Parts: sequence; structure tokens; C-alpha cells
Amino acid sequence: MTTRDDTHMLNREQLVAATGRPLPPMVRTVSLVLIIAGAITFVAGAVGRGGQDRVWQALLANWLFFSALSQAGVVFVAVQRITTARWSRPVVRLLEGYVAFLPVSLILLAVLLIGGVHLFPGFAQHIEVAEKRFYLQPGFMAARDLFVVGLLTSLSCWYIYRSLRLDVGLLPESGASWARGLRERMRAGFGEERREIHRTHSMQGRLAVILCLLFGMGYTVVAWDLSMTLDPHFQSTLYSWWFFMGGWLCALTSWSLLTMAWRRYLNAYDLITETHIWDLGKLCFAFTAFWGYLTFGQYLVIWYGNMGEETHFMHLRLSPPWVGTTLTIVFLVFVIPFFGLLSRAAKVYLPTFILFASSSLIGMWLLRYIEVYPSLNPTADTMPLGVWELGVTLGVLGLWGFCYSSFMDAFPRVRVALLTSPFRDEVQVPVNPDTMEPLPAHE
Repeated sequence: MTTRDDTHMLNREQLVAATGRPLPPMVRTVSLVLIIAGAITFVAGAVGRGGQDRVWQALLANWLFFSALSQAGVVFVAVQRITTARWSRPVVRLLEGYVAFLPVSLILLAVLLIGGVHLFPGFAQHIEVAEKRFYLQPGFMAARDLFVVGLLTSLSCWYIYRSLRLDVGLLPESGASWARGLRERMRAGFGEERREIHRTHSMQGRLAVILCLLFGMGYTVVAWDLSMTLDPHFQSTLYSWWFFMGGWLCALTSWSLLTMAWRRYLNAYDLITETHIWDLGKLCFAFTAFWGYLTFGQYLVIWYGNMGEETHFMHLRLSPPWVGTTLTIVFLVFVIPFFGLLSRAAKVYLPTFILFASSSLIGMWLLRYIEVYPSLNPTADTMPLGVWELGVTLGVLGLWGFCYSSFMDAFPRVRVALLTSPFRDEVQVPVNPDTMEPLPAHE
């Protein structure tokens, strides 16, 4: 009987060969085409009259969707270290690739803040709510958001860098030739395998806790500043939880879809087993239920509190022209995935799992749209959902796809060291990486 991380029964060279199939050039070509189309749409809208505000609003909605998804993905990787999980070792690198979008996300945030007059009430008008006036000053808001997102991006890149270095140090030739120089720089000073595994594991244990705490606190600020206060009269103490756990759910559903796609593309059915798919399905189901709990909890408190500064937010989204989209979101993100993923069969049968994960992702994109557009277009007679929104969405999707595919092309696609090293399970007992002496568990 083998442990779950040993089910592949492959040695290091076989594992690299089994997962090293190059990505087709078409993937990055299509991504570049989408980027160009999105950039043209954005520029055309920004300099013209018909879509000037709408392209900025579309960029913000997509920034909220893709940035929260990517940051949550890296934080989930950190959670795997905190729990010293072994089940995810064959598939977690597919989630680590989300880090590649975060530096681009930081740049896009700077662009959004430069165009803040089209988006944020504090940039364009006098804030009537005296208690929020100082907090929403443009300079203060831009500084804290760039600091928060910049800090999270830096820590996330550092965390994934350490994870990659462990594999790159052992397998410097595993990855695309265009990234060979980067891999050589990463492995500078790489020492003995056993010591490096323990040193990386110990450092990541501390960093993972910091990253998880900062995610909760940092994305609370992001949720308030870039989503909730688009309507400066609205406030909800549950809003930030609801927001960043939506990103968490998106990370899990998108990771599930990518894992199924990679499994088929690499023909890695012995490495990525049905049990992994089942585990991912259980995670998607669990956090679908949790997101539904947060959504209903927030709505219920606002409903029975019946305070004008809260109820107008929900009333607007449950009135034409937004009500149809709002109800669609509830079905796409909660009702369909929750009841669909109740059984084990629905989790491991790929067509149904793909359907429910895709439903959740599409619904969450619509939710980001509903967070932004009604607050900035409260008197609209029709939903502004057309070529401007589609073009910008495709552009940001292309950016995300280009970043992710470049990452997955440049580095080993699995955690080779923790799957094949004879010392891989020693990390379950913490040691001092300098002396290699065991440490008390609490350290």
C-alpha cells in the first residue's frame, strides 16, 4: 500500500518527462491577441465619449475578479504548507502559477488609481458622509491600496520563489529554454538537498502564516476601498469577508478546471488521480456552501436592520435593470454548484464537475460586475453590458492567461522535490535546518 503522494511510482527523471510536454505556441499567441484587442478597446473607449466611464468600470470589475482570484490562489498554497498537506503535492504547482499575474495586477491598480476620477467618489466629488471624508481622500486611498497590494504581491512572489527554487536547484534544465538564465540565477548558492528541503520548509512555515493573516486584513482594505465605497453611503461589516471569500471560491473552481485540463493534456492520469479530482470537488462544494452562508448572512442582517444606508444597496440591485443579473448570480454561484456537487459521482465525473465549476466562475464574474456598475450607474435604465465590457474582459483574461502560461512553461510543473526526494516526509517533523536537530513541535 502506498501513501497518496506516492501513487505515481515515478522517479525524478520519469516525473519530469511525464509532465514536461511543452505548451502549444497557440496558447500564448491567443493570449497576446486578446491582450491587444483589450488594449485597443480600452484606449478607444477612454479617449472617446460613448465608453469613457464604462471602460474604466469594466477594468475595475475585471481587476477585482482576477486579482482576488490570483491572490487567494497563492494564499491557498500557503495553507497547504501550514497544514503540511501531502495530498496536493502533485497538483499544487498548477495553483502556484497564479502568482505570475500579481505583479501585473499591481500595475493595473496604479492605472486604475490614475483614472480614479472615472470610478471613485472621493476622486471626483465631495464626500457627503463626514466620517468617511478623510478616509476616502485620493492621496490616502491610493497610498494604502498600493502599499497593501504591493506588500501582498512581494510576499507572494517570495513565497513561490522559494518553492520553485527547491525544484529548480535539483532540475535546472526542467523548463523552457527562454527561462534558463532565470533558473540559473535562482539556483545560485543551492546546497545539499536534504538541508535545502528543511530550510525551505521552515522559512515557508513562518511566511505562510504571515501571508494568510495579511490576505485577510489586506483584502479587507481592498474590498472597502475598491468595491464597497463606490457607493459612499453604504457600509457592511460582512462585506470584506464576502468579497475575499468569493475570490477564494474562484481560486478553487478555476484550479479544478485547470487541473482537469492539465491532467488530460499531459496524459498524467497516474499522477493526478480521481482522488485528487474528488478532493477538489469537496473543496469547491464546501466553500460554495460557505459563500452562500456569508451572502445570506449579510443580506439577512441588512433586511431585518432596515436602515436606509444599508438597504438602498440591496434595493438597487433587486430593482430593474439589475435584478435579473442579481438573481442569476445566486443560481450560478450557489444553487447550481451546491446541489450539483452534493454527490461524489458529480465531483469525479468530469463533465458535471466542469459544468458546476464553470457556473460558479461565470457567476462570480457577474458578481464583480454587480458590485461595480449599479453603484456608479444608479439611474441606468438598461444594463451597460456590451462591446466595452466584453473587450476589456477579454484583454484582462488574455493578460492572466499569458502570465500563467509563461510561468507554467518556465518551471517544473510539479513539486518534484517533495514528490521524489527520499527526505520528503522528514518535513512532517520540524528540524533546525542548520544543525538538522529536531525541534519541539510548537517551534
